[in-house]
Amino acid sequence: MNKIEFRRRRKRVMEVVGESGIAIIPTAPVRPRNRDIEYPYRPDSDFYYLTGFAEPEAVAVFLPGRAGGEYLLFCRENDPEQERWHGSRIGLEAACDKYGADDAFPVGDLDDILPGLLEGRSRVYYAMGYSREFDQRLLGWVTRLRERGRAGTNSPAEFIALDHVLHDLRLYKSQAEIKVMEEAIAVSTAAHRRAMRVCRPGMNEGDIEAEIVHEFMLGGCRSVAYPSIVAGGRNACVLHYTRNDASLRDGDLLLIDAGAERDCYAADITRTFPVNGRFSPAQRAIYALVLAAQSAAIAAVRPGNHWNDPHQEAVRVMTEGLLELGLLKGRLSNLLKRERYRSFYMHRTGHWLGMDVHDVGDYKIGDEWRVLEPGMVLTVEPGLYISEGARGVARKWWNIGVRIEDYVLVTRDGVRVLTAAAPKAIDEIEALVGSG
Repeated sequence: MNKIEFRRRRKRVMEVVGESGIAIIPTAPVRPRNRDIEYPYRPDSDFYYLTGFAEPEAVAVFLPGRAGGEYLLFCRENDPEQERWHGSRIGLEAACDKYGADDAFPVGDLDDILPGLLEGRSRVYYAMGYSREFDQRLLGWVTRLRERGRAGTNSPAEFIALDHVLHDLRLYKSQAEIKVMEEAIAVSTAAHRRAMRVCRPGMNEGDIEAEIVHEFMLGGCRSVAYPSIVAGGRNACVLHYTRNDASLRDGDLLLIDAGAERDCYAADITRTFPVNGRFSPAQRAIYALVLAAQSAAIAAVRPGNHWNDPHQEAVRVMTEGLLELGLLKGRLSNLLKRERYRSFYMHRTGHWLGMDVHDVGDYKIGDEWRVLEPGMVLTVEPGLYISEGARGVARKWWNIGVRIEDYVLVTRDGVRVLTAAAPKAIDEIEALVGSG
């Protein structure tokens, strides 16, 4: 993503902050994994959204109207000794030249410089509660300024949640963002197709996960967007199953929920297919029902509809289908009213998607579901999960877990399915599984 995109985002934030305000955004800290080992670093999404700066130990400060520069970046200095061990650092000069900062300072000077930047600003835009350590530092700076009030020092009188402002901006995706998401989707789609081609009875769930990660890496995505779910048979009925260590049995279904991350943007795709390449009659019936529910839900994704409309469509179609299959009994209206489908479908039909897999943005405005608008990106992912021993359910349905998840963009004319290339039609799946 180019510098113009990040500059545009910063301008929009500074328009909200105004010349009497200051916005402060620290990035995520390095997280220890175990003794002397750290997790691979990933910057805070809000910080990266405005800066494109991926190194740790950095703080962005926005001061609209400041003559000496409106965008300041505190970051690590170049250090030949540290760089010998851990690789090159961006440094102060490149923070300005390559990342658009008006000025850059050593992050170690934050305590000396930031109190002076707060002075004279009436409002602080900051996301309180994400970092207890930084919260305390910021409150300490403001407290010291207020203690000097008798000497004529003007200190901020108001704190405003910056995350609320930023998250509404992040909800609407630009063309540049969509392009990056499509790149992550293309790599993730190739991984799902690879998993289908290589799958055979007797393999392990972990073998399939390895194939997926291999394809991610080949496609230039070094990170998964979230821990992959590779769930065979009964494990597919565990919604967030991630052990991925069981054998794949002939006659079972395999549910894969996996996506790659590109430039801090996530893909999120779920596909379900038979391990041996052929759906049993019961599996085919459940799969077809979930697919029909997803089609109805996607059709309900269009400008002017509410966030909850796709979910309501999915619930209606699946309840009708469960009634026809004999898995539910009673009158349709009563089953819907009493949410009897929740015995088999216990989650929502989607979520926002972007830099975070469960991306930011309110689902309701006040007490009303949010209206869908062009530029919003969401998942549509109905599923049915019939656990072994489910009360009143014939054995033929046991251990069938099916979820089908696509990544969709709200457009001016309706919806575009960004993950359409990932196979989900029954005939296409049966032709592909085991073919590699």
